[in-house]
Amino acid sequence: HLRLAVVGLCYGLGRVALDGLDMELRPGERVALVGPSGSGKSTVVRLLLGFIRQDRGRVLVDGLGLADLDPEDWRRHLAWVPQSPRLFQGTILDNVRLGRPEASLEAVREAARQAQALDFVESLPQGWETPIGERGAGLSGGQIQRIALARAFLRDARLVILDEPTASRDPEGESAVQAAIDRLAASRSLLVV
Repeated sequence: HLRLAVVGLCYGLGRVALDGLDMELRPGERVALVGPSGSGKSTVVRLLLGFIRQDRGRVLVDGLGLADLDPEDWRRHLAWVPQSPRLFQGTILDNVRLGRPEASLEAVREAARQAQALDFVESLPQGWETPIGERGAGLSGGQIQRIALARAFLRDARLVILDEPTASRDPEGESAVQAAIDRLAASRSLLVV
């Protein structure tokens, strides 16, 4: 159970980023955070990831202050899929296993299946051993997004934060990403920006 209670945050020179934000996200619930550019959506994400702290109010996780939790332990319960996910030098398998390096190939395949990535990965000539660079050369935006979603499925986090998950995707890729998001939301708390 996540609650932001009267949260306020200012950046340098008194620039207000959040002013009295009240928000609640219950287990298994899907919440959309919507607003124009500059309205504080990214600030909320950075706050929940523990990259910044609020000036006023409280961020509570199951009734405990986020500031009182061990940041690494808290992040183990999160999966964050940014608008433009980063892939790292290595294979597709390495990239999916980022959140759980010890995961078996069978667990990785199941996560990819749920993220609608299994078919396209296994149809590649080198399959899971396909080398990719940081920019995901040779993969479409939708394929990169589905690899990032497979990471979230594999991590099995209780809170998933998705930042504009279907922005600028090809229609087929967007449909597959949306289906994967719906599956991901079935058993986790989901904050969609």
